[in-house]
Amino acid sequence: MSQGVRTRPEGSGQALSEAYDTALLDLDGVVYAGGDAIAHAVDSLAAARDGGMRLAYVTNNALRTPDAVAAHLTELGIPAAGPDVVTSAQAVARLIADQVPAGARVLVVGGEGLRVALRERGLEPVESADDDPAAVVQGYGGPELPWGRFAEACYAVRRGVPWFASNTDLTIPGARGIAPGNGAAVEVVRIATGAEPQVAGKPLPPMHRETILRTGAKRPLVVGDRLDTDIEGAFNGGVDSLLVLTGVTDGAQLLAAPPRHRPTYVDADLRGLLTGQPEITREGDGFRCGGWTASAGEDRLDLAGDGQPLDGLRALCAAAWTAGGESACGLDAAKALARLGL
Repeated sequence: MSQGVRTRPEGSGQALSEAYDTALLDLDGVVYAGGDAIAHAVDSLAAARDGGMRLAYVTNNALRTPDAVAAHLTELGIPAAGPDVVTSAQAVARLIADQVPAGARVLVVGGEGLRVALRERGLEPVESADDDPAAVVQGYGGPELPWGRFAEACYAVRRGVPWFASNTDLTIPGARGIAPGNGAAVEVVRIATGAEPQVAGKPLPPMHRETILRTGAKRPLVVGDRLDTDIEGAFNGGVDSLLVLTGVTDGAQLLAAPPRHRPTYVDADLRGLLTGQPEITREGDGFRCGGWTASAGEDRLDLAGDGQPLDGLRALCAAAWTAGGESACGLDAAKALARLGL
């Protein structure tokens, strides 16, 4: 995968829903936030599906079962069934099953999604470190997860029981803002034990493997809102990605992204699936997209022109990522982003 200006600076002459056979869609911050559908998500996904694109919902959130997630999507107006959903609980359950005996007990610190995924792999969920577990697994358990669950994990891990985590996302978006995610809970056990878990979720290979095994995608497009999970996961898997700006990533974070966090495409929301993506061209020392030209100065990124704000952001990405090379770009982008209202 290219690590230069952009994975595909020539953009896409086809709508992304036609150029790729399967959209591997993150959920929180992409399809919904706080349980409610994000603007344009329902109609955009319906149009992509009607055009022949397969939709697979891939989430690091291990709390709910695939059937529960599918039911929620259906309630939002996005028809889905359990097999359309791939969770980090499924990925970590497969990772554990590859390393412990069939039928082994696994201490669960998390929600029903983990328990169902473990049973699917023939493993037995248990609640106590005194239940002789062969492994400990930790996943997002919601805001009501009792503190005592972390203590059970610590007791077992300190006894030498292998420790697994569905994912290490530090935050999770919700209707009221950004809340602590499973990664924050994992840090509690890490600090108390000094141990390191095996992690399955995005951006690591076990999650990509689980997704491909379950969807059979040949030309997948990862669609996400997070650089350090969705986009890095696509990078690690060697597949293209679309970043939508409906979740946690803002313009400044995008411009400062190192190579593994640079998406193939950028768009405002899921309507980006239904369109092509504009070309970015080199013009002297700058990069042009639409009516905007971006360039890198000594200490800041400069932007000239006018037009669609997203085209300006795309031009800035080209300038920033070229200036950064194999590292993150440290140039000041505040003035340029202010011109775009970002």
